[in-house]
Amino acid sequence: MRATPHRPLPPARFLALVLLLLPLAGLPAAPGPQAAQTLPASSARQDPQVQRIIRTIDEMYRSRTSRARMEMNVVTPQWERTLTLEVWTQGMDKTFVRILQPKKERGVATLRLKNEMWNYLPNTNKVIKIPPSMMMGSWMGSDFTNDDLVKEYNLKDDYTVTLTAPPDAEAGLLYLECRPRPGLPVVWDRVLVAVRAEDDLPVWQKFFDEKGKLMRTMNFRDIRTFGSKKIPSVMELIPQSKAGQKTVVRFLDISFDVKLADDVFTMRNLSRPL
Repeated sequence: MRATPHRPLPPARFLALVLLLLPLAGLPAAPGPQAAQTLPASSARQDPQVQRIIRTIDEMYRSRTSRARMEMNVVTPQWERTLTLEVWTQGMDKTFVRILQPKKERGVATLRLKNEMWNYLPNTNKVIKIPPSMMMGSWMGSDFTNDDLVKEYNLKDDYTVTLTAPPDAEAGLLYLECRPRPGLPVVWDRVLVAVRAEDDLPVWQKFFDEKGKLMRTMNFRDIRTFGSKKIPSVMELIPQSKAGQKTVVRFLDISFDVKLADDVFTMRNLSRPL
């Protein structure tokens, strides 16, 4: 990793990026109305092929419990930053994250219980609950917002999903258009998802606003097998409005359905020293 200058990142802005990544939360957005032609009779509740793909995506990073070690690299034209994280999850409602590196942020931790989140800042020995006013701020200078981290959606229950055929479709890929169901507080208007036809694993997601403008792209690559699961081990988020900027997350290791200590998802563990 190159030693590039970087601006300081306020510890008070720490939130668990992996809350977005592990469940692939907040899948919304796809190209404007003219960019893709939706194929008829492809409702997620009717088409077995769509149901199978949805199940693969929804369950890709999920399990009863998990423990993961990952690396997040934030790149901008001015600076570069890498964090090493350890993450524990239980179902969809409980997540615990601790920063291991760099030394400056070592020990910073986040606890999430359903839609409530707390940060522990070892430099001040304080636990801070995240207020709604901070939800749209950038997390640790990355391209993810704090709001991304508390959106726990899944395609099966929260989206109307159809197979689609974009004009620039590639051989070997299938495409899903995802629209949030009425009444859900989703940021994006639609999402276009490309998956590999051979195994239904995602290749990329493209997020669009209500005007049909592409806002960001999530790329998936480096397929690896962890235990019994084959998943993309690298995710790259690229904002379209910020030239030369991206956030890359790499799973270094992840174990599913592991036995966790009873006190992992507690306030006591939040402030426990490494």
